Amino acid sequence: MQASLHPFAHPAPAALHPQPATELRLSWARSAADVREAQRLRHAVFAEEKGARLRPPPGTPEGLDADLYDAHCEHLLVRAVPLNDDTGPVVATYRVLLPEAAKRLGGLYAEQRFDLTRLRAHRPRMAELGRACVHADHRHGAALLLMWGELAGLLARHGVDYALGSVSLCARDGGAQAWAVWQQVAAQHLAPLEWQVRSRSPLPRPLRPSVSEVTVDPLLRAYLKMHGQLLGEPAWDGDFQCADLPVMVRLDALPSRFRRLMSQSVRWAA
Repeated sequence: MQASLHPFAHPAPAALHPQPATELRLSWARSAADVREAQRLRHAVFAEEKGARLRPPPGTPEGLDADLYDAHCEHLLVRAVPLNDDTGPVVATYRVLLPEAAKRLGGLYAEQRFDLTRLRAHRPRMAELGRACVHADHRHGAALLLMWGELAGLLARHGVDYALGSVSLCARDGGAQAWAVWQQVAAQHLAPLEWQVRSRSPLPRPLRPSVSEVTVDPLLRAYLKMHGQLLGEPAWDGDFQCADLPVMVRLDALPSRFRRLMSQSVRWAA
């Protein structure tokens, strides 16, 4: 799918952004070069910053995070564009695997970690969100908010009712922090049993089951603000040395502010 540049230019908060004379702009990847920019940012964050052991397909250029799902996904980009300029570097990205693409591909990325049998009936109206990535200089929330407004519009245009995602939590401490986060969040945000999934590679429970302070990941906080629900216990991802939490967002349960963003995106895309 190709889409034009989002019609709104959203200035980042001047007090938090290192370059006040820039604005954040949304666009969908329209070329292989656009996708490579997203893959380059993903590599910088996942491999260089967080130490993930990436396994790109043979022949992938150095410095890119790529997999076999990328060619089937829509890639949303956020660029930090200097004022009075036309383009700038990609500072945030998300990818979307729409239901029709997942059917052609034969499955979802999440199925590597989770048994999604209970979600089978919802697959025709369920999209998968993944590889969410924001440059360290732009983790003040504006980029995620912008992307979610546009993502919600895309899903609505394609008749999607459910967005399946995964939040990765560092588990280099043996999983103590990840389990503590899960226990805190699941107490109020665990989906009903008929929506729950089973981990194919369960995160081992630590010998010390609790930690003194629990820090909730910004992406997980964002999903919860959108009334997202946890679908089950965390899975272990050895390549990323992290715990993956399965999350589902229902579009009909989005708060009113996200519905407004969604309606704006649908209107301007018409």
